[in-house]
Amino acid sequence: MNVQSPGKGPADARYFLDVRSSATGLSWQHRLDPAQELGALAIAQKHGTPDLVARVLAGRGVSAETAARFLDPTIRDLLPDPASLTDMERAAARIAQAALRRESVAIFGDYDVDGAASSAMLKRFLAHYDVQAEIYIPDRIFEGYGPNPDAMRELASRASLIVTVDCGTNSAAAVQAANAAGAEVVVLDHHQVGGALPTAVAVVNPNREDDLSGQGHLCAAGVVFLALVETARQLRGHADRPPPDLLGFLDLVALASICDVVPLTGVNRAFVVKGLVAMRRMQNAGIAALARVARIGEPLNAFHLGYLLGPRINAGGRIGDAALGARLLATDDPAEAESIAATLDRLNQERQAMEQEMLAEARAEADAELAAGDGPAVLVTARDGWHPGVVGLIASRLKEHARRPVFAISFNANGIGTGSGRSIAGFDLGRLVREAVEAGLLTKGGGHAMAAGITVARDRLGALRSFFEERSTDMVMRLREGESLRVDAALSADGASFDLVDALERAGPFGAGHPAPVLALPRHRILDAREVGNGHVRVDLASQTGARLSGIAFRAAEGDLGRFLVERRGRPVHLAGSLAVNHWNGSQRLQFRVVDAAAAD
Repeated sequence: MNVQSPGKGPADARYFLDVRSSATGLSWQHRLDPAQELGALAIAQKHGTPDLVARVLAGRGVSAETAARFLDPTIRDLLPDPASLTDMERAAARIAQAALRRESVAIFGDYDVDGAASSAMLKRFLAHYDVQAEIYIPDRIFEGYGPNPDAMRELASRASLIVTVDCGTNSAAAVQAANAAGAEVVVLDHHQVGGALPTAVAVVNPNREDDLSGQGHLCAAGVVFLALVETARQLRGHADRPPPDLLGFLDLVALASICDVVPLTGVNRAFVVKGLVAMRRMQNAGIAALARVARIGEPLNAFHLGYLLGPRINAGGRIGDAALGARLLATDDPAEAESIAATLDRLNQERQAMEQEMLAEARAEADAELAAGDGPAVLVTARDGWHPGVVGLIASRLKEHARRPVFAISFNANGIGTGSGRSIAGFDLGRLVREAVEAGLLTKGGGHAMAAGITVARDRLGALRSFFEERSTDMVMRLREGESLRVDAALSADGASFDLVDALERAGPFGAGHPAPVLALPRHRILDAREVGNGHVRVDLASQTGARLSGIAFRAAEGDLGRFLVERRGRPVHLAGSLAVNHWNGSQRLQFRVVDAAAAD
């Protein structure tokens, strides 16, 4: 749900449709302030943009002067100088040297989509220069996140250069082990720094304290792409062939940017817009195979990347072979791609079944805590025997349910818990975890503002909960009190059209830092509401003039929103959500994706 936090206080709130408490307990507020209202008018008049789309642009800081460039972002205009990142020239020089000398290279990546895409991109680049690099992805359960000394020593026995991607910044001991074994290391990462930097040839990370590039919003694949741009520049005139078409790698950068939930502003927006163009050509055998097994029957968009392709790639790292995703994205063999994609699809189905069972247990525990007043500011749910690879998904679902930061932890037979946390907007979970590590409450931990991973001993769990409460209650409560749903504009079923969907998509792609438009359907009657599929609620709607529109509220059947929709059959309500096109069996129809509703009578 597109929830803004913190929001305006009651004294200066501008309620949309006068909704002060919706089915999900939120107020609805105008996204645009008066100045932005005037800006929307200027965009519409200067560029002939539909009024509703102009409101979406103005509500996201786009002006009449910047609208044309925003709607057509280019890599040429927005790509930062790679050399502006600390250590980048040194990293590129070492990778270029390996390419010229045809050295043995190992790529150590993370087990998520960003790590898989980054690893595959670097492998493809090196293969262009006849360097057959080896990709190593650690096992989530037995090795955990990031380089470990044993794995780095093993790689050093086969490679003179090890490049870590989407990891390595906080792995000083592992990098030292590689150095002692005779290999040099280059780190390409974006995670927050938790201690002394490793003694690598170069540590490229825009989140280093001494990095002044301002590119801390990049995912790891974005950092790797900049490294390849600089490496190609240094190789030009020295290699025996021209560099590969780097723009062809943008499909991998787009996939990683969406799945790693980085802000879709600046160059990240250009990466995704142009990456989707490249992706729709289906030149990456792995992406093409994955789209087929996911049964996507329309041009790929950001939704498909985040909710259909990404979860399948992640399934390998969660409950199967962690290297499957990187192998899929790196291969040019259609048969191998089909085989890996089928395996990932099967693993994803197994993961979904596992997640449903675990989520039911976690929600029961969480609801018991929340029933006793406001509940904890940071919800910590734990269970013996949960699959460690799925706890991140449980934390994400519980965060949406409880609207507060959540940790889900799986304890093994030795009393060691592996956990993942997810945060709400405005609360830095990575910082909280680092403070808990410094306080001696966690064996290890780290992450981003919105997500973190932890390892905790069972006998420290009570103290950890108390620490979280002490450090977070005031901030989390302030954020929760200010929550609201920001609405861009009102729409009627009479005005819904395929052309409007196309126009809205031009203002995308939407995601972190560039939220999807929220439209309100005022006083539409619910003709029917019923549960369909896996916990979804389908609604048939009619405007006051009788125009019809189909709607769907995903995963809402057991929550307040689903119950509200079913109970209000036959009555007029206000609905909030987004307008989309539903592709099914070769046909297309308009669909309103409901995220909230409120009484209209």
